[in-house]
Amino acid sequence: MLKLGIPKGSLQEATLRFFTHAGFNLRISERSYLPSIDDPQIEPILLRAQEMSRYVEAGVLDCGITGNDWIMENESKVIRMAELIYSKQSLAPVRWVLAVPEDSRIRSIRDLEGKRIATELVNVTKDFLHKNKIRADVEFSWGATEAKLAIRLVDAIVELTETGRSLKANKLRELATVCESRTQFIANKESYRDTFKRSKMEEIILLLRGAIAAQEKVGLKMNVREKDLKRVVAKLPALKKPTISPLTAKGWLALETVVDQRQVRKLIPELKKAKAEGIIEYSLNKVIY
Repeated sequence: MLKLGIPKGSLQEATLRFFTHAGFNLRISERSYLPSIDDPQIEPILLRAQEMSRYVEAGVLDCGITGNDWIMENESKVIRMAELIYSKQSLAPVRWVLAVPEDSRIRSIRDLEGKRIATELVNVTKDFLHKNKIRADVEFSWGATEAKLAIRLVDAIVELTETGRSLKANKLRELATVCESRTQFIANKESYRDTFKRSKMEEIILLLRGAIAAQEKVGLKMNVREKDLKRVVAKLPALKKPTISPLTAKGWLALETVVDQRQVRKLIPELKKAKAEGIIEYSLNKVIY
């Protein structure tokens, strides 16, 4: 049995979505920290991402999913088996940033000397300040760090952001990036040495990576006359080469490929101009490289 930590909180919804696309039926009850999964070899446990690496290091969990920020914060000695490129809202990394009110006299990190900073990420923030030779008082905050700035309990905060929109909405000005973080699949060292558990973890990683890769891809099918094939293929930014097969109609071919979703809006009109017909776009669950 593989004890797998599922992150509760900001990563939870995205993690469940990718497990679904990976082929797992993972369900979480609102009143339980023991989700169900349709794989008898996996025992999932719901746990805050902030605590995940500590329990994986201790061997309470064989493996888990958490952010690299919390691995660094806890100074956990775990094996980073894979980087899973997703966060709460997107497939981009998240950032922990130093921020102050827009009207603050603090203009650079040098101005933080002797000031008070609130954050959940205390150890990483202290390391950042130490590397920049800045002495400041860093205190732990149980969330709502922006509110402490609003009533001037602290001079600055280190807060998590994906897009920067929340900082602007709270009239905060970014001073510096303390660290970037991506989601990690981590393993306990002893569990990693277990042949069965390691194999099972690698299987999960393969499927999750395939599900994540598919989020920005779509499949395209189309029909094309043989005489127009070169012109159509020239328009396709395929992963490798498109699959081409003959149709029953003489002189016609079927073409299938995978492309970036963001390219499709411009690509389909180009394919139509190149004489492609019967163009079908379809979503993907997994792309395995």
